[in-house]
Amino acid sequence: MDNEFADRVILVTGGTGGLGTSVVNMFIKQNPKVLVIAHRTEKDKSSFSNLLDEGGKEAISKKTDTIVEFVKADVTTEDSVKAMITEIEQKYDKIDILANIVGGYMGGKSIEETTLGEFDFMININLKAAFLLTKYAISSMKLRSTGKIVHVSSASGVKAFGNDTAYSSSKAGLIRLVESVKEEVKNNGININCILPTIIDTKANREAMPHSDFSKWLDPNDLARVILYLCSDSSKSVNGAAIRTDGRT
Repeated sequence: MDNEFADRVILVTGGTGGLGTSVVNMFIKQNPKVLVIAHRTEKDKSSFSNLLDEGGKEAISKKTDTIVEFVKADVTTEDSVKAMITEIEQKYDKIDILANIVGGYMGGKSIEETTLGEFDFMININLKAAFLLTKYAISSMKLRSTGKIVHVSSASGVKAFGNDTAYSSSKAGLIRLVESVKEEVKNNGININCILPTIIDTKANREAMPHSDFSKWLDPNDLARVILYLCSDSSKSVNGAAIRTDGRT
């Protein structure tokens, strides 16, 4: 994949989380033209202080010539997503790749214990965000008859494990979204896929589940490699797929 992304404009959402950081760092090594990282708060930027020069919203990576830009956005709100996509298109003329790493987990409750607010939160962050990002990114990609979109679903989207009604429902919906959109854009040179991980070995997950067997958890760098493959030209034949990435679990 050396220099394959050299002329690409890439949008990574959720790029400051555990998996997102791995994805961003791997993209940086590929020296893309532009890497836009969507985030919620100014504090999120600190994840990449080792990669970026001082100053401003836009910065140049210390290791490459890539333009790295942080854009504050609420990806569960249509106006915010539309404004972000429009801003990127106006500034860089296109979006080649959308790597949507945004997501969340809320489980451990029976359906009777799950509140409507908790259910709505899971649908919003895991499914609605993917819908909005895909909807507006695809319009730009269709104009050039090329594009790559990758979402992060879950093994729970294929088989639920109980006490996770809201989460598994949202992730199952994401798989169907990918399959449906693939049928709509398969003749437009656009690939859309998702991965199906189990528990990812991140700081947040270790803090939330300190007594778990971390050896069975997924290395975020391994998942990032799969995501980069799906964003590359090598994955042209992969479309509408939900790829199991469940490691040793």
